[in-house]
Amino acid sequence: MASKKREIQLQTVVNSQSLWDEMLQNKGLTVIDVYQAWCGPCKAMQPLFRKLKNELNEDELLHFVVAEADNIVTLQSFRDKCEPVFLFSVNGKIIAKIIGANAPLVNQKIINLIDEERKIEAGEMVRPQYHEITFVDSDAEDGEESPYESAEQLYSIAIIKPDAVIARKSLEIKKKILEAGFVIEIEDKRVLTEQQVRDFYSQIADQPDFEDFVLFMTNGLSHILVISQGNEEQPAWEETEPNPETETKVDEDHHHEVAPPTLRKEKRYSLQEYLERQHISQLCDIEDSIANVNKFIDMFFPDFKSMKNLKLEKILALLRPDLFQEKKENVLGIIHDEGFKILMQRPIVLSEEEAQTLCKEYENEDYFENLIKKMTSGPSLALVLLRDNCLQHWKELIGPSSVEKAKTSLPESLCVQFAVEGLPINQLYGSDSLETAEKEIRYFFPPQQTLALIKPHVTQEQREEILKYIKEAGFEITQMKEMLLNEEAADKIYSKIKTKDFYKDVLEVLSEGLSLVMILTKWNAVSDWRRLMGPVDPDEAKLLSPDSIRAQFGTSVLKNAVHGSSNIHEAMETINQMFEVLVPENPEGN
Repeated sequence: MASKKREIQLQTVVNSQSLWDEMLQNKGLTVIDVYQAWCGPCKAMQPLFRKLKNELNEDELLHFVVAEADNIVTLQSFRDKCEPVFLFSVNGKIIAKIIGANAPLVNQKIINLIDEERKIEAGEMVRPQYHEITFVDSDAEDGEESPYESAEQLYSIAIIKPDAVIARKSLEIKKKILEAGFVIEIEDKRVLTEQQVRDFYSQIADQPDFEDFVLFMTNGLSHILVISQGNEEQPAWEETEPNPETETKVDEDHHHEVAPPTLRKEKRYSLQEYLERQHISQLCDIEDSIANVNKFIDMFFPDFKSMKNLKLEKILALLRPDLFQEKKENVLGIIHDEGFKILMQRPIVLSEEEAQTLCKEYENEDYFENLIKKMTSGPSLALVLLRDNCLQHWKELIGPSSVEKAKTSLPESLCVQFAVEGLPINQLYGSDSLETAEKEIRYFFPPQQTLALIKPHVTQEQREEILKYIKEAGFEITQMKEMLLNEEAADKIYSKIKTKDFYKDVLEVLSEGLSLVMILTKWNAVSDWRRLMGPVDPDEAKLLSPDSIRAQFGTSVLKNAVHGSSNIHEAMETINQMFEVLVPENPEGN
């Protein structure tokens, strides 16, 4: 009898719709074990629930309920199901669902949600706007994206800090994360705003040096990553000795295996633990609380779901000389209509060696010598294309390398459409893999760097728009920092005009606030950035280049929004002085 009494105290019985509706009004978090009368509640989870209630319920914010699906209309989709289901109710809403007696996952979910409820009660955070779960028959969910919680759907937010970016540690950190089996779902580079830093690091706001830390975080480029756990076992897992008391047991009531509540045969380090073991945790800060992660995903990546589903890829494409000379506009029109974005393009006359490399697959054919002559007879058009699943889409669009094969397998392909008499090969080329694409792009479009400046008079909203312009134009922001340009710093950027009479006016404008100083990387970066900026005078820019940055955001010659290096040598010198980094002696890469 005593045992039964303890169980009643642990879990409230809900066996009618009216009791269900009443239960939803509970203050705090309610964990609901949904069961059927013929099967009964999941007894295997009760030790965990009892432990958590003893440890976490001092403020009576944690409630446990068993709900009989047979008598509750809301739960009718769970009838005739044997697998345990645990629902999580907060503030009158069912906000999460876990299927199966996964004790570690349920345990972590409860701890995170209770921590959140306490912060809300204390006025330390605003309640997140969770989407309420709609119950549907589980059979109907097969093949569809599930909105419910699972181990694979848990995300973390990582911020690689400015000092790590400046030290060029970002690639190393991301490589280690991937090697451990985690997945980088999406990433971005940006200078964090003061409010973003205060929100993300609110847990250390009471530390004496926090204001200095905020200044540090807002004065340089950070990398923000959304990371998931991945699906496969990776080196981050470690073997532990089996323990008879904690080995997986069979739940006799449900006839399925139940994971023990605290120990598993294999344990995977959390992302934070893994980074600590790799001695790089001081360079990268992690947030993995479910509630906070959701909030920060909304803050940093408001279109996360659609962006995550996109698989944007860059490849190299090539129009061979005959096609470039005769049908260039037709092909470019098709490329545009098929949803590809042309990031960069340039005519290029291939050397014999380059032509032989690109045409290596045909080297044993009778027409190989004639092909090389054709390929080196005039300019080809090299393109960098961007699109969702770009590699596969381009392969399908252009068709096989052989015209004969294309006529049989893909008669609508560009290979057939633009075939050249006397050459039985595809007149269009595309990278055969993403790894090859990266190498080919760097070869045909060697990256160049330039210095760029967004001036103090530009508002935060306008600054975000300008950064968007920069990214859409294909630039990579390699380094970025916010700083007040005093005369010494300004002299490094404006060395060509510091003897001019109007230079004192330039200094006055720069002294009005913080400027954003950047290193932009792209093929032909210097001239492309100057083209994107537009003429120095915004009024002239509005006439000659109305889509340019200065036309859009400049108000006068002095307050014309942006500045950039005039030539590659000036860019190299200024970058070295402003960022104290080494720029390659040959930035063209040739």
